[in-house]
Amino acid sequence: MIRVENLHKSFDGNQVLKGVSFEVEPGEVVALVGGSGTGKSVLLKHIAGLLEPDKGRVLVDGKEVARLKGRELLKLRERLGFLFQGGALFDSMTVYENVAFPLKEKTKLKEPEIRKRVRQELENVGLLGSEEKYPSQISGGMVKRAALARALIQEPEIMLFDEPTTGLDPVIGHAILELIHNCHKRLSFTGIIVTHEIPKIFAYVNRVLMLHKGELRADATPEELLSSEDPVIRAFVRG
Repeated sequence: MIRVENLHKSFDGNQVLKGVSFEVEPGEVVALVGGSGTGKSVLLKHIAGLLEPDKGRVLVDGKEVARLKGRELLKLRERLGFLFQGGALFDSMTVYENVAFPLKEKTKLKEPEIRKRVRQELENVGLLGSEEKYPSQISGGMVKRAALARALIQEPEIMLFDEPTTGLDPVIGHAILELIHNCHKRLSFTGIIVTHEIPKIFAYVNRVLMLHKGELRADATPEELLSSEDPVIRAFVRG
């Protein structure tokens, strides 16, 4: 479903991605790991069509993302959910309004159906009863749950998660990973999770992609990564 081919990207002369290539199969969930500044979030934004590569290409179902324009790009984004690192909720909207926003903007559903779907999604993420609260009135973990509900409200085929546990304590972070795992079992989306939760994330993914100095250092199962003799991989896994 997702194929990245020889992807290069630089900013102000700083080469962030240096020929990265990999594939993600339909229904598969992979972790994208690596140190700070290795290009993980930049890579995710290429897949979402938010950045264009300097060289190489990203394909979704055989279509090159950077070449999609207008309606074709909108169709791709309708199939895709993105959980931003900080949640990216609208501060001036309630939890209900934030989750309902994609349905109101992108569909012709009537208010009763929107309310039904929003309430169901909020129940799925454990936020039923918090509909009328604003982002400033809820905890960081609840913000992530609300953002996840918004990302999933249209039941996307592809989900991109940018550091979903950043800023959360270990217990809440673990709960968010469990929630993502349960949502995947329910929706069977294809997912990429950018994360620093090593080795906790290994229990929730099929494969691990590791970026190091802008290059793909590993594309392996969690078991293969844990048993790797590569000194860079061993040092990273052991913290």
